[in-house]
Amino acid sequence: MSEHRHVNPWLVALSVMFATFMEVLDTTVVNVSLPHIAGNLSATVDEATWALTSYLVANAIILPLTGWLAGVFGRKRLLMASITGFTVSSLLCGLAPTLSMLVLFRIIQGATGGALQPLSQAVLLESFAPHERGKAMAFWALGIVVAPILGPVLGGWLTDTYSWRWIFFINLPVGIATALGLLAFMDETHDKRAPSFDWFGFAYSADVCWILLVCSMIAAFIFGFAWPTLTVRTPPKQSRYLLP
Repeated sequence: MSEHRHVNPWLVALSVMFATFMEVLDTTVVNVSLPHIAGNLSATVDEATWALTSYLVANAIILPLTGWLAGVFGRKRLLMASITGFTVSSLLCGLAPTLSMLVLFRIIQGATGGALQPLSQAVLLESFAPHERGKAMAFWALGIVVAPILGPVLGGWLTDTYSWRWIFFINLPVGIATALGLLAFMDETHDKRAPSFDWFGFAYSADVCWILLVCSMIAAFIFGFAWPTLTVRTPPKQSRYLLP
């Protein structure tokens, strides 16, 4: 086993703060771009709101499961997997050719980003001494406060200046830099006991309702919107001239 390295904890704090900033930013950056997304993907604004709702619901499902997942896979592995999945799904969202594909990639983005906030807090509490944890949490909270405010402004500027796809492409450099920073400065943590999954608590929690809601959303979206566009055939045009 490798010895514990002495790393400046503020480098870890900077990395996890940017990870949380990126995740919270995507909850509001899409709002102002919905009319442009709807027009570009040949959908209505109401249908385009699925890109926002699907992200929030998938995010809410993973949030309560973060502690158990971190105990099973390790805190650093789960954090790296979440950041990698969030960055890759952001790229796929920017490249989505249809609204149905965008909603699917937004579900993946929300699911991979749901663990970033609780994991970031756990990493900060572990990296800093007790007398410095207040300053570390205040620094981390700076990203939580600024991201929702900056989201609509940044989203509107990117959409008007470039394209709505850049509200997702903007996550790529931040995600890559965050992943490299955590890979270099963060040590893996290992729990001595394997956590047991509380099936009874999970069954009676709101997560089951959220999962059923996501499944219903996907089914309704596929069979109510995407499937008719694939199956409906345009009737042949009739000639305006009568043949003798």
